[in-house]
Amino acid sequence: MDALDNVRIGMTAEKTVVVTSVTSEMTVGHFVANMPQVYATPIMILHMEMASGSAIASDLPEGFVSVGMNVKVRHLAATPVGRKVRAISRVVQIDSKSVVFEVEAWDGDRKIGDGTHRRGIVNVLEFEKRFGVRQLSMSMG
Repeated sequence: MDALDNVRIGMTAEKTVVVTSVTSEMTVGHFVANMPQVYATPIMILHMEMASGSAIASDLPEGFVSVGMNVKVRHLAATPVGRKVRAISRVVQIDSKSVVFEVEAWDGDRKIGDGTHRRGIVNVLEFEKRFGVRQLSMSMG
C-alpha cells in the first residue's frame, strides 16, 4: 500500500482564525518594529499550510504525516486586527511522495492571498532516524 492511496484530487480543508488584538503575534508589527498591526504574511502562510495538512491528515496511513516543502503565495491585501481570516486548501496534484495544494486566504468576501503549496509525505519513524528528530508531532502545520 502506498501512503497516498487514499488521497484524492479535490480534497479540501479550511483553517479559520481571528486576527486578535489581545495578542499581536499574528501581526507584522509583532515581528518588525514600526510596522502596522495587520495580519502578517508568514502567519497567513502558516494557516494555509495548516489547512493543507488537515485536508489529507486523516487519509494518510498510521505513522505518516505531511510536511511543508514549497510555498508560492501572494499576499494581496492587509487584514486589520479583529477580522476573521479563512485559509482554504484544495488538493490539485498528487505525486509519488508529495501533494500539491491550491491555497487561498479570505477576509470576509475579500481574497487576501492565493498560491500553491507542496507537502511531502514522510514516515515518522524513518524521518526521526534519518534526522535525529524525536517526538515529531503528528499534527504538524
